Amino acid sequence: MSTIEPNFERNLMTGPEMRRALARMAHEIIERNHGADNLLIAGIPTRGKHLAERLANQIERFESIRPITASLDPSNFRDDAHHRHTNSSNGVTRSNGMDEVDVTGMRVVVADDVFHTGRTARAALDALMQSGRPDYVHLAVLINRGHRELPINPDFVGRNVPTSRAERVHVLLDEVDGEDRVALTRTSAATQNRDAAT
Repeated sequence: MSTIEPNFERNLMTGPEMRRALARMAHEIIERNHGADNLLIAGIPTRGKHLAERLANQIERFESIRPITASLDPSNFRDDAHHRHTNSSNGVTRSNGMDEVDVTGMRVVVADDVFHTGRTARAALDALMQSGRPDYVHLAVLINRGHRELPINPDFVGRNVPTSRAERVHVLLDEVDGEDRVALTRTSAATQNRDAAT
């Protein structure tokens, strides 16, 4: 089970609320795409990958067609060097992490847990284009916390949560953290001062 920082402030979503939000998002994806044919949901690791699987499960439940799910690692395409690292991943790989996916002509939904500045989403789009030319691309996020720095907006949102820059949003998933929950923490003044000094 994940340990939340001691400056924990409040829960934003419970497990049942997360599941209802994902069900609603799945319906919206189906409506926007006129069904589930030729649909691929690519999750950004770590938690976006699990959210992609959950969305695919919901869509299969509603449409009896399961979209292809894949992992989309944008690490090599980030514009902030301290987040960039070299790895063997290039573009979109199936959920088993082995086989690359050609996204040409597909309808793609990129899934992530939190939308913040938009820089991860931009890097994900660059990574996606290494794997072909999709018909179009949508972005689905469980939490939209604001503070975007690029002209990118999510198309499907579980919940909009206005935050300050001193706050952090933690999405906890059973597959990774042993529980489903979204929590908000506030960075202490001491931490802010320490970060400013580094």
